[in-house]
Amino acid sequence: MTHYKTNDNAFTGLEAAIVLIAFVVVAAVFSYVVLGAGFFTTQKAQEAVYTGVAQATSNIQVVGQVYGIGSGTSASPAVINEIRFSIGLAPGAPTLDISKLNIVFSTPNSDLKILSYGPSATTTTFLAQVDGAGAATPSLMGQQQVQIDFKVVGVPKNTAINMEIRPAVGAALPFAKMTPPELTHSNVLY
Repeated sequence: MTHYKTNDNAFTGLEAAIVLIAFVVVAAVFSYVVLGAGFFTTQKAQEAVYTGVAQATSNIQVVGQVYGIGSGTSASPAVINEIRFSIGLAPGAPTLDISKLNIVFSTPNSDLKILSYGPSATTTTFLAQVDGAGAATPSLMGQQQVQIDFKVVGVPKNTAINMEIRPAVGAALPFAKMTPPELTHSNVLY
């Protein structure tokens, strides 16, 4: 009887090589998935930062004086019935959609009013005109100036006025003014 001896040393090396290749392939696929997820997360974080900066900065600025248009006669005390001021964009700011803008108005003696864009100046809507003349405009771009007009309910002399311009995107622009001690037809609020 002849016995043949089997030598399987080569098969053990081949099996080890196959297992090693399998580990390398699995590691490569895993690293590809991890890198892809990392790039995706970085991109989303970058978008969040840019959106946050855009919303945190105010692109609106008040240009010139804020005026209170008064009414009344010598027989009755004068009050301010209309507020008028101009706004513009900060240098390099994108176009502003005025139709989505809100203006918040309040005095110590009146309720808070939120005014929206409208075709005329009322106590609930404001009118926006390019350079104070012409038809209402729904947007503000470049170096344009838009005159804002809205009606208020009788603001007397020596009264604090709080206003805030709230765009749809970006930071609000709050500012406070005071009516003068003597009211005339056209008053600069300080």
